[in-house]
Amino acid sequence: MRRLALLLLLAAPAPAAELADGRSGLPTPRFVSIKPARAYLRTGPGDKYPISFVYVRAGLPVEVLREWEIWRQVRDIDGTIGWMNKNLLSGERHAVVTKDVRTLYGSADLQARPVWRIEPGAVVGVVLCDAAWCRVTRDGKGGYILRSQLWGVYPGEAIGS
Repeated sequence: MRRLALLLLLAAPAPAAELADGRSGLPTPRFVSIKPARAYLRTGPGDKYPISFVYVRAGLPVEVLREWEIWRQVRDIDGTIGWMNKNLLSGERHAVVTKDVRTLYGSADLQARPVWRIEPGAVVGVVLCDAAWCRVTRDGKGGYILRSQLWGVYPGEAIGS
């Protein structure tokens, strides 16, 4: 019986934990955010590769496409692809408001009371998302916005549920 329990334990999927080579073990692609206020995007996975871009906005979402040791190949909202050290990235979810000035509502309903409006390009913290709506925060304010009006969340992705 102990042997069967041990086999079942070994066969169970392990929670995502960092692998010995620096990879996260998490699925790709996935969204993360830039942790520091200054972060370097490189042309390849290593410090020896030249810097192709400098991000000066903490919280900006990027999409992790691949992993190689401690390096993550990422894509930003403009489609720029490069490599970042994993220490420059956070699992904290953020998104960018797209295209036009958007209205945020008090609940996940277009008939709900509008609570504020937000400019395109604004970075918001993502608290939760359901099928069509995301609850977001910025500067102490919160509200609901249609998922389709954000870059940094996948269609149908459940966040914070």
